[in-house]
Amino acid sequence: MTTEPPPPSEDDPFKKKPQPPPDEGGGSPYDTPPPGGATPPPYAGDPYGGGPYGNDPLAGMPPLADSGKRILARLIDMLLVGVVVWLVAWGFNVNEYDVDGENIEYGKSFGQSVIAAVLYVAYDTFMTTQTGQTLGKKLLNLRVANLDNGATPSAQTSLVRALVLWVPFAFCCACIWTAIAGGWSFFDKPYKQGIHDKAAKTVVVSTS
Repeated sequence: MTTEPPPPSEDDPFKKKPQPPPDEGGGSPYDTPPPGGATPPPYAGDPYGGGPYGNDPLAGMPPLADSGKRILARLIDMLLVGVVVWLVAWGFNVNEYDVDGENIEYGKSFGQSVIAAVLYVAYDTFMTTQTGQTLGKKLLNLRVANLDNGATPSAQTSLVRALVLWVPFAFCCACIWTAIAGGWSFFDKPYKQGIHDKAAKTVVVSTS
């Protein structure tokens, strides 16, 4: 049974092409061969150990997206979905900003958090599964891609990514978690992944 990830769908325009094998006649005759004739290890940063798409998972992919543009795209999505969350919460009378004197109705607060989690996760999962782009990413020419093959993430991968990003945001630490999960890409090497990208094994690339 093989453990390699399946190749991307033939109708996915973003899939990577398998990389040609290295020229066996190249290299220096003075290069030191691996001890015992062993095969050299794969690219050090590759969590997939090579495969049909080459040892470097970024080979054949567009450049990684600028982290600042990623944050801006996320803020656009937060604003767009946030308006829908507020309207739905208001319609169900569970707006967490309803206050009676000094008593905040915590049941309403939790209800709006549930609505926010469901809507943000559903939106991100659906949009990413379709094209790899939320509305914010479309506006800024960004796209989510599988790290191993460059293809548009599956529904399962998109759901994992969305859950890690939006559930903590909705229930406990919106500003802090958004800063940590998204800001992680500013420091991550070599793939500039946010925490949600690491969980789903995805990257964000530029389409422009």
